[in-house]
Amino acid sequence: MKKLQIKKEICIGCGLCRVYCATQHSNSKDILKAFRKEATKPVPRLKVERQNETSFSVPCRHCDEPWCVYSCLTGAMTKDPVTGVVTSDPDKCIGCWTCVVSCPNSALVKDKTTKVVKKCDFCPGLETPACVANCPNEAIVLIEVQGQTAATEK
Repeated sequence: MKKLQIKKEICIGCGLCRVYCATQHSNSKDILKAFRKEATKPVPRLKVERQNETSFSVPCRHCDEPWCVYSCLTGAMTKDPVTGVVTSDPDKCIGCWTCVVSCPNSALVKDKTTKVVKKCDFCPGLETPACVANCPNEAIVLIEVQGQTAATEK
């Protein structure tokens, strides 16, 4: 099972992970068009926490015990039993934000335009997620884990 590992000791808080995540999830997949020309601005599926000299990216941890899935009222949040990837179906999401409240990592993002939750999906179609591929300091890495609880990886 793959997980994102965050190395907060080398993160500089530049936010490029957010820029490239949003670009990857845009209609055009082009950084300039995504932010300047698309009618609906792309939403990054992760946050960057900054406090004094410490900063780090906060993507979904795809937890072994996904409280977001357990709390979802409509079944929009699901966990793939094979890959362990937790996904959100925008067609089923009603924007109640119950999943956002239940996430122990505060890793889910409210899209206030579409009124649905956005979250890390490991960038389907890419071998390496956009945040990992474009982090200039390699503060976000994709690792293989066995039976580890992601909620405790902070």
